[in-house]
Amino acid sequence: MEESVEAGAAEELERDPVVRFGRVMERVLAGGIAEPTAMALATCGHDGRPSVRMVLLKGFDDRGFVFYTNLTSRKGRELEQTPFAALCFFWQPLEIQVRVEGAVQPVSTQEADAYHASRARSSRIGAWASQQSARLSSRAELDERVRLVEERFPGDAIPRPEFWSGFRVVPDRVEFWQGRASRLHERDVYTRDPEAPGGWRMGQLFP
Repeated sequence: MEESVEAGAAEELERDPVVRFGRVMERVLAGGIAEPTAMALATCGHDGRPSVRMVLLKGFDDRGFVFYTNLTSRKGRELEQTPFAALCFFWQPLEIQVRVEGAVQPVSTQEADAYHASRARSSRIGAWASQQSARLSSRAELDERVRLVEERFPGDAIPRPEFWSGFRVVPDRVEFWQGRASRLHERDVYTRDPEAPGGWRMGQLFP
């Protein structure tokens, strides 16, 4: 009986890339890897030119993968123009890469407020002070903006700025890559398919 239960669990794991991602993240966190939630985020504007930067994963579940940013930043503007994104995680010590692609949706006001409230005071001050991606004349300009925000909010009650919130990447394609010394790496790809068991179709790719 125990063997059949384990086989069923393994089959279920293969069917759901988010569950599999969670198992991988458990290994990453247990491995003490620096910045375990760091991920590359690729976006694209109206001009068709892609841009990429590192951000931090702040949550994931069967709805998607969440990160937060200034909505007036370059990535915020590009996501408004073209609401699709790609994510890439790479944990070199484990030789594991995970790529996620899909449509992007804003998180709810309640989610954004709750996450903002959980941040360190300095980070909440920074969300108000930084005009992310805009031209900066000097570091002194930023320091002055921080000083003014600290004067405006002297205590710990710092509301979330309307221009700061989160996005959720709703995956329709997820790829797991396991490195091999031979360069014959393992690549498992999941594509969303409502007619497949569990809503996902799994396959393998040549390395």
